Amino acid sequence: MAKAKVRSTDEITKKFIEVTPGRSGYYAVGVQDPLEDWETNTVMAMAAYKGAVTAADIGRRFVGGAKRAGTGKWKRKSVDVGVDRYGPGVAASEMDFRIGIEPYVSVIAATDLPDRKPRGDPENMKRVTVIATALHAKRLALIGAGVTVK
Repeated sequence: MAKAKVRSTDEITKKFIEVTPGRSGYYAVGVQDPLEDWETNTVMAMAAYKGAVTAADIGRRFVGGAKRAGTGKWKRKSVDVGVDRYGPGVAASEMDFRIGIEPYVSVIAATDLPDRKPRGDPENMKRVTVIATALHAKRLALIGAGVTVK
């Protein structure tokens, strides 16, 4: 089996810090003209959110908060505050990004992949499944869900 190929944590972090701050224009366009409506998607996420938390009436409170704020407030604050903070925020996140991504980069680098098949062969999806399973196990281990990671 071949090992998955992935850039080092340092290389990924360096590119993230150098390239991402220059993309604040894309951020602004994405906020000003989103492909999907924030409020609608947020409300549709209620079931997933409620499943992740256990406080009483959390779903009702979540939808109420999203509807009370509305897409208008989300967009206004994102444009008025977020655009200017985006680049500096990325720059300020270098250490957190590096620390956060490193365990996953290590898992990818250590993962044995099944041999690649011809383009379009459904067997190639096994390669995706192997990576996804390894990353999910690592995530659960990191959040203390009791999963043992190799």
